[in-house]
Amino acid sequence: MKVVLLVGGKGIRLAGEDAPLPKALYRIGGQPIVYHIMRSFAARGFVRFLLTLGYRGERIVDYFLHHVPFLETDLRLRLGGDGDLPHIDRLDGPDERWDVTLAHTGLESPTGERLRRVRRYLADDERFIVTYGDGLADLDPAELVRFHGDHGRAGTITVVRARSQFGHVSFSEGGVVRMVEEKPLLPGWVNGGFFVFDHRLFDYLQPGDGLEADCLPRMVADGQLVARAHEGFWACMDTYKDGMMLNDLWDAGRAPWA
Repeated sequence: MKVVLLVGGKGIRLAGEDAPLPKALYRIGGQPIVYHIMRSFAARGFVRFLLTLGYRGERIVDYFLHHVPFLETDLRLRLGGDGDLPHIDRLDGPDERWDVTLAHTGLESPTGERLRRVRRYLADDERFIVTYGDGLADLDPAELVRFHGDHGRAGTITVVRARSQFGHVSFSEGGVVRMVEEKPLLPGWVNGGFFVFDHRLFDYLQPGDGLEADCLPRMVADGQLVARAHEGFWACMDTYKDGMMLNDLWDAGRAPWA
């Protein structure tokens, strides 16, 4: 089963309008967040990835061609002799093998249009996972896939409880404070960004669509989208402050997604 990562965004709230990197390449503990996401899936046996490139997509291509193959690997170089290029031998390193497709889906394409443009790469997959290139969680994707298979509808959306950015204060009519709660969980549920779809998804996508604003409401109208609540860890690297928090968790050895 393929995992589709929507990694075309700029990350304006994270790094500004002229961000030097695509959002997915901003780092946690020395490696881009997209690598952390992929490692969390690979740890559960999901090793076929499809990345929908957009803003500065060539930087993501460069990362996978020139950096990922040599991570955590001892190398021996043989220089000179026949030919001008060095010969590289891997002495050790991770045994896991990933199948990664890098697909350019347009600089400004909405998320739904990016999915439309990679449909041909999903032709052999009965179901596929879709997620964003900036979200981390401790959920088990295999459980999510099983849940999707059990209900039989076209799509599954993971919903989570987000935390307020501010402390909440309750007080009496006279102004006496009854409770101060620092950054509590908000009462409603939000899109956690981990989906499972089958090919009926494409019946609900039209050219130029956004997944969230256009496609999902059509699925809802037909009763084809089911929510699965995730009560565990979830975080989105949406701002610089979010990035600091995730790096602090990693540096402290307390990263729930690792």
